[in-house]
Amino acid sequence: MHPGKIWACAAILGAFALAGVSRAGAQQNTMTLADIEQAISRKLEAEEAQVLADRLREQLGAANLVNGLTPKLDKTKVLFAIETAQTNPQVRDDTNLRGWNLTRLGDSNMWVTVGVVPNFRVVRWRYEAGGKSLNSGAVRVEYFPPHPDSLPRAGTPKGTVRQMPKLESKIFPGTSRDWWIYVPAQYREDQPACLMVFQDGQGYLNDASQTATVFDNLIHKGDMPVTIGVFINPGVYRDGRSNRSFEYDTLSDQYARFLRDEVLPETRKVARFSDDPERRAVCGISSGGICAFTAAWEMPDQFRKVLSQVGSFVNIAAGKSLKEGGHNYAALLRKAEKKPLRVFLQDGSNDLDNENGNWPLANQTLAATLSYRGYDYHFVMGEGFHSKAHGAAIFPDSLRWLWRDVR
Repeated sequence: MHPGKIWACAAILGAFALAGVSRAGAQQNTMTLADIEQAISRKLEAEEAQVLADRLREQLGAANLVNGLTPKLDKTKVLFAIETAQTNPQVRDDTNLRGWNLTRLGDSNMWVTVGVVPNFRVVRWRYEAGGKSLNSGAVRVEYFPPHPDSLPRAGTPKGTVRQMPKLESKIFPGTSRDWWIYVPAQYREDQPACLMVFQDGQGYLNDASQTATVFDNLIHKGDMPVTIGVFINPGVYRDGRSNRSFEYDTLSDQYARFLRDEVLPETRKVARFSDDPERRAVCGISSGGICAFTAAWEMPDQFRKVLSQVGSFVNIAAGKSLKEGGHNYAALLRKAEKKPLRVFLQDGSNDLDNENGNWPLANQTLAATLSYRGYDYHFVMGEGFHSKAHGAAIFPDSLRWLWRDVR
């Protein structure tokens, strides 16, 4: 072999090794999307392409590739890959009416590309060839960059999160639930704090919202008051059945009474908080979002601030009449006496549309009603799906708005 050819092959294989792609080291480091993008951007020799194809099968799963890989996301970069005998398959983005061409790896049936999903955008994607879909249907991809105030910061005092003993309920007989209390570092017993109650509490502690970290940062900067956080899960029966929908979707004062009579007295044993309803907030996502609104609507003497993320203001709690659900709020608020509430609504244009209702339409309709009645409200409509991604990305700013005049 010509010395120049030998040198070129060695250089290419060396680059593959840096990218985690080598026949001898196929079980070594996991390739990142950047590694894969770098590899497929070059014109690969047949053996190199085969090495990369083998490595992708090992890393991603051969069956997944035959069925059309569910995209792998790394910030705004997304990996698409499929193994098919079809000629020139593509990835189609039905949301934004565009597509990505796929690169064939040598003589294999492996086709790959690394695309870019813009910040705060969503994608409904599918593989197709010759105008026909190669996988079962559109699957969503969405990326919302984390808010700087959702990330831990050196020098910021950290509050404590305490898991409480399981809470048995008399208002929801036969149920118990896990719950947690956050106490900020700045809390002083002689200065009653504000209070914020989160439905689906464990999710708010553990997911992208990073609620405790956001509280730490905003309280430290003076962007929200010293606030006790109560994170409570929906009730569960002894046989494992969840009571979530009954508790969250029902339009009545039952959940507000549960908070007032069962949760808050137990919370007071850990930390003092204000009796002023202007210094109390409730928050939730999906059915938890309408639950938060219902608690404040039913008992504005207890809670006056609401944060609802992709709130289910639809007809889930249809009841025997088939018309008893949360879709009624938009009409109810127009005729009922105005209440002293502050409401932040977040939803996405790709939220759910099913037999219970259309989530984006329901949230827009409720926002229009709040506007008509002159409520103190703010509505953010993004492009997201029925997920926590968008709400988490704007969560710190949501809290700033909600607590903007309370110190």
